[in-house]
Amino acid sequence: MDAGKRADTATHTNTATAEGADRGGERGPWTRNDALVAMAAGATDLVGFSLATLTEGGSLGVTAAALLVVSAMTLLARRDHPLPVLGAVLALGALLNVAAPLSPHFTLSLTVALYSVVRASRPAVVAVTVVAMVPLVSAGQHGWPLPYGWWGLAGNAVAALITVTAAVVVNHRQREAEAQRTRLADRAVAEERRRIARELHDIVAHHITTMQLMAGGARANLAHDPEVSREALVTLEDSGRMALREMRQLLDVLRAGEEPEQTPPAPQPGTDDLGRIITESRLAGTETEFTVDGPVRPLPPTVGLTVFRIVQEALTNTRKHAGKARAHVRLTYHGDEVGVEVRDDGAGAQVPPARPTARSGYGLIGMHERVALQGGTLEAAALAGGGFRVAARIPLPVQDTA
Repeated sequence: MDAGKRADTATHTNTATAEGADRGGERGPWTRNDALVAMAAGATDLVGFSLATLTEGGSLGVTAAALLVVSAMTLLARRDHPLPVLGAVLALGALLNVAAPLSPHFTLSLTVALYSVVRASRPAVVAVTVVAMVPLVSAGQHGWPLPYGWWGLAGNAVAALITVTAAVVVNHRQREAEAQRTRLADRAVAEERRRIARELHDIVAHHITTMQLMAGGARANLAHDPEVSREALVTLEDSGRMALREMRQLLDVLRAGEEPEQTPPAPQPGTDDLGRIITESRLAGTETEFTVDGPVRPLPPTVGLTVFRIVQEALTNTRKHAGKARAHVRLTYHGDEVGVEVRDDGAGAQVPPARPTARSGYGLIGMHERVALQGGTLEAAALAGGGFRVAARIPLPVQDTA
């Protein structure tokens, strides 16, 4: 698999993972919102039926009230089992029609159940469901299927169509919003790749400039100082090997369709520049610690740049989303890889559970893209005790670990 396909696969996998974590991770059979909807539907139906029976000179019995409550409680399972829930609400409604015969009615529990079916089902299933349920709403009443004539059936049909229309509109808007999010994410990936391409261009250009200078120095000293010429040629060989490896790894993937740009005179930042952004973070008001583990050694320029950008983006996110928090940056040198971790305690965040959603923007997409292009892994998630953690592990070429 080439670098471009590997990057696309890793980016989409990591983005999907992050979105799954933002949506709640291991979701139970029902959520707090499901419980609130069920309680609201049950309370509304109880009040409505009580007023209707009083208007008609009666009172709502215990059996009818229990049936309304049980019907509303079935809504807890509407997300995972919308059709069975609708069937259960219709069956309980038929029992309710026997226990408390009233004028035509379309309960809120039935509305929510039908809405859930339309949101989750194909159009053919929805059409069959609506045609079948319209007469079933009055099942159990005297004179069914037309206990109140055609106008009663028409009232049920209008209520069902209004519910279906609302669900279809919401589905359409949700698809448009999802498509817009996808377009924005793809645009963010493309912009990040262009940025990486420009930075790679700068790194490779720096190596080529070094090669040019070394070649000129070797030529100038070849006659009277062969030892200096030999050292210049060794440096020239190393720079050429490194530049060629980086070009083969990334340039063909990232530079497609890129407009040529002027090359800055200085190379891109790396691990030697981490102290500068740590200082900037402290001056911005974030108490930031920086530790280095393992024997420090030079990293390939693209790896050092990736580490620098991860720390830079993570500290920016801390300042944006964590409030008055403390951050800790840890750089770890292993034998065959380098690790970088940025974590904060999120002490100043007023609503900590919302932070993973706020953090799951295009900055994380850019981090994933950079790390994937280096063949590494990235983890970004909220911490159980509060705060946020970004950690990356990037492999090093064998020739760079000696």
